[in-house]
Amino acid sequence: MKPILASIAALLLCAAASTASADTKTIKIATAAPEGTTWLKEIRLAAEQVKQRTEGRVELKYYPGSVMGNDAAVLRKIKLGQLQGGAFTGAELSQVYKDAPIYSVPFKFRDEAEVDFVRKKMDDDLRRGFQQNGMVAIGIAGGGFVYLMGTKPIKTREDLKASKVWSPQADRIAQVALQAGGVEPVLLPLSDVYTALQTGLVETVANTLAGSIAFQWHTKVKYVVDLPLTYVVGIMAVDKKAYDALAPGDQKILSEEMQKAFDRLDGENDKDNAAARATLQKQGVQFIAPGPGEIAYWQGIGEESAKRLNAEQAFTPEVYQKLVASIAEYRAQHGGDKPK
Repeated sequence: MKPILASIAALLLCAAASTASADTKTIKIATAAPEGTTWLKEIRLAAEQVKQRTEGRVELKYYPGSVMGNDAAVLRKIKLGQLQGGAFTGAELSQVYKDAPIYSVPFKFRDEAEVDFVRKKMDDDLRRGFQQNGMVAIGIAGGGFVYLMGTKPIKTREDLKASKVWSPQADRIAQVALQAGGVEPVLLPLSDVYTALQTGLVETVANTLAGSIAFQWHTKVKYVVDLPLTYVVGIMAVDKKAYDALAPGDQKILSEEMQKAFDRLDGENDKDNAAARATLQKQGVQFIAPGPGEIAYWQGIGEESAKRLNAEQAFTPEVYQKLVASIAEYRAQHGGDKPK
């Protein structure tokens, strides 16, 4: 009798385990961020908290280092259901929601304080926009200002025109800005840039200072143009169908824990970029400060880029105007001229 009871108990345990496994929702998320980065550490911590708080009902599985391909490949796999989400820049998500890269209009922001002020007014607008376009932004964090850097010095606009300049394939803003400056960029996915710097296919690239180290570009570049060009944000977005398949309480936990991680990343990214500047200088990378004439020239390029982008309706007019109005509001409170 005892062996029979033991067998029944074992079958019941197996059935319970099978049911628990069936109830677990696994969200597969791809990211270009390499192992060892602050980004990976924080989102993995968030995954642990989500699993714990949902009692194992929701698990996050990450695919780092672009192993799932470039942004276009990841978005395609999300559409096919092979992945449920990914970590992207705003520019990479513009093919899903055109206002996603609104913070990246060239030369719009002067410093992090302006960015923080505007994001408090507009991040929720972006979240609503993603939902309307079939994705849920479960985390948004500032990545920092982007700088030109390369294997050859860029001291003037003519130096840049003579260089082989990279632009991300999906980054329409970068392409418009470079073309407005007389540069026809080399379009490549992010994952190909390191090799392109090695082979000389490209000589000038653009990234945050911390990003240049995370992707090992700092081992190839020798010069940085010390003029912030644009601002980049990182967005963790998941397919709305996968998100809606979660119980309402689990949705709340996922969004809460992931945004906590991204709030921490907002603070850490500032520190990482400051540390990256020191690291680059220590290894001999030269920071070139443009003269007043060159700065005025590139600020003019920023204005021209904004006109071109608006002319081709790259952004929803209301969203762009809110960006401009929010920056103007900040400057009215803190002094300074109004943005255009």
